[in-house]
Amino acid sequence: MDRARTVSHAEPGSTGKKGAAGLGVLLALLATVVWSGSFVATRGMAETVPPVQAVFWRWIIALLAVAPFAARQAWRQRTLIRRHLGFTALASLFGVTLYNTLVHQAGLTTTASNMGMIMAASPVIMALYARLGGERLGVRRTFGMLLAAFGVLLLVGDGSIGFDFAAGDLWMFAAALSFATYSALLKRKPAELGGLAFLITTFVLGALMLAPAYAVSLHVQGGFETTAGTVGPLLYVGVFSSAAAFFAWNKAVSVIGAARAGVVYYLQPVCVAGLGLLLLGEPTGPAQLLCMALILGGVGLGSARR
Repeated sequence: MDRARTVSHAEPGSTGKKGAAGLGVLLALLATVVWSGSFVATRGMAETVPPVQAVFWRWIIALLAVAPFAARQAWRQRTLIRRHLGFTALASLFGVTLYNTLVHQAGLTTTASNMGMIMAASPVIMALYARLGGERLGVRRTFGMLLAAFGVLLLVGDGSIGFDFAAGDLWMFAAALSFATYSALLKRKPAELGGLAFLITTFVLGALMLAPAYAVSLHVQGGFETTAGTVGPLLYVGVFSSAAAFFAWNKAVSVIGAARAGVVYYLQPVCVAGLGLLLLGEPTGPAQLLCMALILGGVGLGSARR
């Protein structure tokens, strides 16, 4: 009787955990698809909006979108924010200011599908950071890192292992390095600092860091014309790719953990290639498919714990 009662009480909790895990996977998938679209949007406005100006307005829009939800928590935790301002500023530099500027710069001279596939190798860089921090990688993870790195070299070398890379591919590799650094920093985020408070603070600091470069770009390059072709992509990358996707990703990680959410993130190159083909007419040939398989296979092995 007691055993039956115990089982009956355990079942709802078990069902609840499965439901939460399913929600976490869906949120991670939502963030991944939205971020995939941001590469297409970035590539689409590459010729009309200067990179620094695009990134600056991206975060201003994101800040306005997230403020109604995050401003109250940030105000309550203002003392904590001041205490950890150095850490938050460093995370903002790599995750908001540098990463997105490099992505938009890459969009000038490489395809959206290349951008997505190079970004898929960022977990390999994260694994290197983990190794430098004393974590043992093992044979499988080391082989996976080498395989993914080979795929990236093959991709940016246009089918051959050489150093004649397109400028956009190199900018994108720098972006992947910046994102990996930001992700490594996230592991050190103070637990008492709320997710929304941290998010809006990084948005504010990132926009402030971009302001001088924005002023210089405005003076040298002039502004951009506000049309549907420029405002639409900016609203997408600001509201969806920056505010909504970051919120969904952070929630997914809190529910299912970074490792499981990261597995979903590996679908990004497939999403970017599909969207690039549908929206921009970018072809995906056999060589790109091979590189995609090498990168995804290597990253999958590199993400294994053992």
